[in-house]
Amino acid sequence: MPTLFDPVRAGKLHLPNRVAMAPLTRNRAPDAIPTALMATYYAQRASAGLLIGEATAISHQGQGYADVPGLYGSEQLEGWKRVTDAVHDAGGRIVTQLWHVGRISHELLQPGHHAPVAPSAITAKAKTFLIDPATGKGRFVPTSAPRALLSSEIPQIVHSFVAAARNAVQGAGFDGIEIHASNGYLLDQFLKTSTNRRTDDYGGSIVNRSRLLLEVTRAIADAIGGDRVGVRLSPVTPANDVDDAAPQPLFEHVVRKLAPMHLAYVHIIEGSTGGPRVLPDRPFDYPALQTAYRMAGGEGAWMVNNGYDRASAMQAVASGYADIVAFGKPFISNPDLVRRLHDNLPLAPWDQSQFYGGDAHGYTDYPRYK
Repeated sequence: MPTLFDPVRAGKLHLPNRVAMAPLTRNRAPDAIPTALMATYYAQRASAGLLIGEATAISHQGQGYADVPGLYGSEQLEGWKRVTDAVHDAGGRIVTQLWHVGRISHELLQPGHHAPVAPSAITAKAKTFLIDPATGKGRFVPTSAPRALLSSEIPQIVHSFVAAARNAVQGAGFDGIEIHASNGYLLDQFLKTSTNRRTDDYGGSIVNRSRLLLEVTRAIADAIGGDRVGVRLSPVTPANDVDDAAPQPLFEHVVRKLAPMHLAYVHIIEGSTGGPRVLPDRPFDYPALQTAYRMAGGEGAWMVNNGYDRASAMQAVASGYADIVAFGKPFISNPDLVRRLHDNLPLAPWDQSQFYGGDAHGYTDYPRYK
């Protein structure tokens, strides 16, 4: 019977334990360039079986929040190389999360201050994060109205994902990548009926709405190897104003199609991101989802996420429900989270006021347990 602290393999990734650090947006990369402070932050948490880096824009168009990092410029790759070197020197393993936000952006963050792009021109009831250049202070503001992507533009989206994946592994030194297809961002927007009203090959049926995610994943797997690729999905989260009329058949179709790509792992956000794992108005059968993946030949590790504590994480692994459990906020305030979980030590509380933007305070100044 495996435990949370036993080694596990996820494709090419050989992990010393089954505790992953979930991707956490912290808005500490001015001009989209990773800093030395970020290298310290990730190296402090290198005891995790796997570090999943914060969501990182694949292109300027893909950016949706101020001071989030990118993977499309030489200075960005140099900054990330300092981060991955620091993690590897500390004995860790790190992948990056490839991100295109779609409609969850603001004109001020877009190239030429143009409208953000989306599957369909439907404005999100959501907010994004801007920083006032005069004061340096951040604030949340409503997202801008998007425009619908032309069919002729979609190959460039795929190309940008592939280029970012190559940059991540070949230029920045990451051990792999995770495709962000969750939480109401671009790939999730294409998947779900509330945000995709297209009538071309990328809209309408489950097959069509899944097409972009599967094209992106297949192209990245061909470019860097499927065993270095993870995919993150959130079947029922209402994050960023998304919903689907029939999520069970949609996501079972998705994982069946992902299975032959020989991925490193599939990362599932259960329930509402940052909220309850069970939503009475949005029921979902997660064991059936995993069964669909395995029955289709999927051999990648199965990672679960959202609100797990020590007891529930240990039970998830021991029962075979999950191979890996990802923790988010606890890693913010507990850089030594793996040790604290292993030894059943108390967890330090986080300061939510320091989550987004700022300096070392609430970022790299959380102490290890003594």
